[in-house]
Amino acid sequence: MDAGRVAARVARCDMKFAEFHAGQVMAAGPCSVSAQEIVRFATEFDPQWFHTDPEAAARGRFGGLIASGWQTCCMAMRLAADAMLQDSNAVASPGLAYVKWPHPVRPGDQLRLRAEVLDTRTSRSRPDLGILRWRWQLFNQLDIEVLDLEATTLFDLTPASVDA
Repeated sequence: MDAGRVAARVARCDMKFAEFHAGQVMAAGPCSVSAQEIVRFATEFDPQWFHTDPEAAARGRFGGLIASGWQTCCMAMRLAADAMLQDSNAVASPGLAYVKWPHPVRPGDQLRLRAEVLDTRTSRSRPDLGILRWRWQLFNQLDIEVLDLEATTLFDLTPASVDA
């Protein structure tokens, strides 16, 4: 996934913590992924034959090359960052509650992100941290879900960050 192609299709947004609320649904995308991008990512980070060898993958369980689940997560992150987090006061993530890849991503897929805010709160122990819990789902052009995860994002609530 070429970052330039994604950025051109996603409106930039610098959402602050106070702008997120439970039940809110946001969308981003689409972005596309090519066979070359799948192989390039997998060669470096997830060198399993069904990600790196199109001929062997064609004879395998999936009937063709598929993207690494980790590449799929990276594509979702890029969409979320460009659409919701770029220039926001988000500062970190303590992790994911779960991550699932219900269907594979294939070369030529057009992916779009659906992000739903599950809840927001201010940290009890660190009142300068906002905590956002949200569900991300990535769908292909056939509206088939290819990624489902629940993430937590931390936001800096210090006055300088909130007012920036």
